[in-house]
Amino acid sequence: MTVQTWWLFVVMTFFVSATPGPNMLLVMTCSARSGLRPAVAAMAGCMTALLAMMGLSAAGLGALLQAFPTVFDTLRWVGAAYLAYLGVKSWRAPVSDAPADAPQVVSGNVGAMYRQGLLVAASNPKAILFAAAFLPQFIQPSEPKLPQFAILLATFAVIEVSWYLVYALSGRRLSGYLRQAKVLKVFNRLTGGVFVGFGALMAAVRH
Repeated sequence: MTVQTWWLFVVMTFFVSATPGPNMLLVMTCSARSGLRPAVAAMAGCMTALLAMMGLSAAGLGALLQAFPTVFDTLRWVGAAYLAYLGVKSWRAPVSDAPADAPQVVSGNVGAMYRQGLLVAASNPKAILFAAAFLPQFIQPSEPKLPQFAILLATFAVIEVSWYLVYALSGRRLSGYLRQAKVLKVFNRLTGGVFVGFGALMAAVRH
């Protein structure tokens, strides 16, 4: 892999990772509602699933999903249902006003946030197909593939986590406004609607 090829991968990954999606929305929502620690746990869960899925794509699972559309569709519908569940849960979340001088309470079980991040990222089987089609474009066939794949994976992880932090810090800036019940209700309805929208988009995608 040449330096020029690596830089092309960096630029493309930068813009792909910046695109708002379920993972970024989850990290921002966790940060806004519960603080940075639960958001970091959600980030860790997302990254665990993404790196595992990219590893599976390198192992040939992407080709398997392409060869057996029924398996892909099953995973896609399960993922869409889970995103819709998160949306409904957010929409129906109870709200109440917090005292103006009350300290920000960090709530949310870290383990639960990790699992939620893991499930949200793993809910989209398109990530496997994307990695199977995207990564090979930057690997030089005449050179050892494992070191090249490791470099691409590490580069992806750094860029993806950097964007997670941007979204998490943006969520923290919203946390002060969420002390008001009416604002929190709107936030819950908005994020819930977006999660349901992501689920509907995933369900509508055809392999």
